[in-house]
Amino acid sequence: QVQLVESGGGLVQAGASLRLSCAASGRSFSSYHMGWFRQAPGKEREFVAAFIWWSGSTTYYADSVKGRFTISRDNAKNTVSLQMNSLKPEDTAVYYCAATRGYSGTGVYSQIDEYDYWGQGTQVTVSS
Repeated sequence: QVQLVESGGGLVQAGASLRLSCAASGRSFSSYHMGWFRQAPGKEREFVAAFIWWSGSTTYYADSVKGRFTISRDNAKNTVSLQMNSLKPEDTAVYYCAATRGYSGTGVYSQIDEYDYWGQGTQVTVSS
């Protein structure tokens, strides 16, 4: 069992940066694949980034954030972070941290139903 708590959201202007953090409780955090998703008002939850544990530092990103966002993890501190640079108004959403030890058919872990544990979310608002 893993419990996830996100933090770091806020209101920023376009072009600014934010760093989201997700603190995980529970054992064997290092063996979990970790992901970030987001959900904008009136839209479905969508994949943002994933960090795959068994491939060293393999990471995946949605095309919309590639080159601007970076996912990282600190197994010693049981945390996963999302550094968001060059933020755009379209990045406005509630951001969720997710974890799983399960299998992904594509190996990318970009699907909502591939994750077993979710945080409560943190709001990110980017003004133009």
